[in-house]
Amino acid sequence: MARIGQLDFNHWVADRKGERAGGEDGGEHAYAYALDRQTRVAFDTARPVQLATEAAVRAFKAFGKNELLGQAVRIGPRQFPRVHALVASCSESLGIALPTVYVVNNPVLNAGTLGTNDDSFILIHSALVDHMSDLELKSVIGHECGHIHNSHVVYLTTLDYLTKMAGVFLSWVVTPAIVALRAWSRRAEITSDRAALLCVGDPAVVTRSLAKLALGSQKLYEQLDLEVFLEQHAESREGPGRLSELFASHPWVPKRVLALRVFEQSRLFRKRAGLGDDGLSMKEVDDKVQDILKVVT
Repeated sequence: MARIGQLDFNHWVADRKGERAGGEDGGEHAYAYALDRQTRVAFDTARPVQLATEAAVRAFKAFGKNELLGQAVRIGPRQFPRVHALVASCSESLGIALPTVYVVNNPVLNAGTLGTNDDSFILIHSALVDHMSDLELKSVIGHECGHIHNSHVVYLTTLDYLTKMAGVFLSWVVTPAIVALRAWSRRAEITSDRAALLCVGDPAVVTRSLAKLALGSQKLYEQLDLEVFLEQHAESREGPGRLSELFASHPWVPKRVLALRVFEQSRLFRKRAGLGDDGLSMKEVDDKVQDILKVVT
């Protein structure tokens, strides 16, 4: 296999299999959502995904990083040290190398992780710093660190570039791959929400950050009745409009909050939070979460 940039896909797949076979948390990180893991295993052997991944990495190496360096501000000990400290805390909690993080001028409450397996970065929109407390921002950063921790980055980058390609040309060619990657992405978001909780330790903080991301407004959040908001989940499961979620890269926010509440009951989280050794097994958690995430019943 020829190298594209610095990525040898077969070598990268071998590394991922090695991580699953052993190491911390039994190799594949114990908190990860099982369907996220299983889908990535299938992607590792799928030739179309391999080709799309190589093309995305080539595009990132050629254009993406230089554009980022020209338009965003890189965080470090002397550049936004308060945010840098949050990044350092999350990376230590998950046991990953300190990631590269940029702040970009954007009024939308959002963040993302892109790049390659050996050159990933987190992109934080400036609006997050303005609208979120330090703990809420740490939750968002922890979520993005979860993508790095679980080897999501290459596939997230592939999805990003295929989506851009679909908007320019040959949408009928790339749409099937986009739908498949978005289905995986919805599962990957659940894994990374769990990583956020492990970084912050307080379910209320992670829930607040998710609600603020949905609303985009601090003032509206202060008036939000979360339980009423979550009741929308039952209504959203009825009617043909629910099928639109099949084309989304993220589960709807009420589903994410409900899925996180199930993970709070896990033995894994309760033990790490110092709440005791009792709780649900991860299989029990994932079975419940799978039912929450269903689009078609």
